[in-house]
Amino acid sequence: MSSTKYASAVAAVKAMESNLITQGEFEQLINAKSAAEMDAILSSGASERNSLNEVWEMIHDFAPDSEELKILLYRNDFHNLKAALKATLSNREPEQYYITPTNLELDELKSILTSKEYDYLPEYMRETAEQAYELLTRTLDGQLSDSLIDSAALSAMQKASYEFGGEFIQKYSQLITVCADIKTAYRCSVMNKPYSFIETAVCGSEELDKESLARSAQRGTESFFSFLESTPYNEAAEILKSSPAQFEKWCDDIITDHAESARMRSFGTEPLMAYFIAKETEIKNLRILKVCKECNTNKETIMERMRKLYV
Repeated sequence: MSSTKYASAVAAVKAMESNLITQGEFEQLINAKSAAEMDAILSSGASERNSLNEVWEMIHDFAPDSEELKILLYRNDFHNLKAALKATLSNREPEQYYITPTNLELDELKSILTSKEYDYLPEYMRETAEQAYELLTRTLDGQLSDSLIDSAALSAMQKASYEFGGEFIQKYSQLITVCADIKTAYRCSVMNKPYSFIETAVCGSEELDKESLARSAQRGTESFFSFLESTPYNEAAEILKSSPAQFEKWCDDIITDHAESARMRSFGTEPLMAYFIAKETEIKNLRILKVCKECNTNKETIMERMRKLYV
C-alpha cells in the first residue's frame, strides 16, 4: 500500500469525529429524567447523528477496494447466515432478524441456502454454510449450529486479517476472538457442557489455545478460571468472577482502547476502521442509556454500565 493511500478518506473521517457524542453530551443524557428527554437532547444537538449504515457507506465509498474493511462486518455476515438458515428450515421470512451493515446480498441469502448454491456466498463462509445446514438438518440442534457458525466467524476474521490486513485489524480480530471465546467457555463451564460441544463453540487464538480452553471449561468453572489466570487475560478472569456484566464492558473498552491507537495516523485504513468501531460503541451506549431510563435505573448504575468513549 502506498504510504499516502486513503489520505483524503482519513481527513474526512477526522472531520466526522466531531459528530460523535462528547463526554459532556453523554453526561446530559445520563442526567435526563426519561427516555423522551434523552431523545429531545439528541434531536437538539447541532451535530448530525449518522447511523452505522451511513458510516459504513461513507468509509466503504472512500475505500471500495479494501478487503481489510470488510472484516469489520464478518460477525454481522455470519449472524445473518444463522438467521437465514433457521428461516429456511422453518419456512419463515428472515428479514426481521437480519443485521446491517453487511457484506452479503440479503435479498438473495435465503434462496441461496434453499437451493444449496453455496458458491454464491463469499468464500469465507461457503464451507460454514454447508456444514451448518447439514448439522441443523441432521440434529435439529439450533444451539450447536449457532455455536459452529459463531466460531467460524471468528476464525474467518483472524484468517482474513492476516491475508488482507495489517497489525491493527489483526489485533482487533484477536481481541474480538479472545473476548468471545472467554464468554463462551465460561457459559459452557457453568452449564456443564460436554467437550464435544465446547470444542465446536470456541475458536482459539494465538493467546488462548483452543484445546486448553475447552478442556478447562469442561472441568468446571474453577478449572476454567485457573487456566484463564495463567494467560495474558488474568485481569479478565478477576472481572468475570465478580460480574459478567462488567466483563462485557471490559471487552468493549479494550476494543475502544485499540481503536484509539489509530487516531493519530494520517494514512491507511486504520483510522477508518477506528471511526467505525467508535460509532458502534456510541450506538451501544445510547441503547444502554435508553434501557436504563425506561427502567428508572439510578445514575451510579448507569455510569457503571457505560462504555469508554472514543472522544
